[in-house]
Amino acid sequence: MNKAYFITATGTDVGKTWLTAGLVAACRARNQPVRALKPVMSGYDPARHEESDAAKVGAGRTAWVYAAPLSPDLAAAKEGKAIDFNELVSWCRGEIDRDDGLLLIEGVGGAMVPLTAHHTVRDWIVTLGIPALLVCGSHLGTLSHTLTALAALREVGVVPAMIVVNESAGSTVSLDDTLVSLVPHIGDIQVVTLRRDDAAGVVQLANSLS
Repeated sequence: MNKAYFITATGTDVGKTWLTAGLVAACRARNQPVRALKPVMSGYDPARHEESDAAKVGAGRTAWVYAAPLSPDLAAAKEGKAIDFNELVSWCRGEIDRDDGLLLIEGVGGAMVPLTAHHTVRDWIVTLGIPALLVCGSHLGTLSHTLTALAALREVGVVPAMIVVNESAGSTVSLDDTLVSLVPHIGDIQVVTLRRDDAAGVVQLANSLS
């Protein structure tokens, strides 16, 4: 039976793409069918495609791609375009309905990033109705970012399948201290912790998703 997960985050640069790419690699290493999608992407330079998030996760067609390194609504507007939210949802649902094993849909930015004048990534998640993974870092400030993102998701009935705490490089706050403060505030949501370059941890996470 195919499974699909939406990978979102508390913001940019906390390891969402790194995690998605790692999960894909772990699944492929044991010949498990897996696909990754990066439907929306801003800050894209075709001359540097191999450095893009889509290339890193091995995504195929990326339908909504913009050059400006801005939120998707602004990046699209810079090009005289706009994201059709219903079309985006329909496109993703078509991919979800394929019987091709594990599907990972990587969002863009954080859970509350605007996609259009009326929709955010949160709306995208709730409309698709698939389980979400919330990725956060261990940097100073992550506690507020994580609990705010979690509250926003819960407000529309989305309870993440798990919170993935990805150790931030050069953080002044230890991963252990981050967990001590975070865990009492999240209820019974599963927490997965990944230390820097923890390939083994990603493999274990991939096993739990399949």
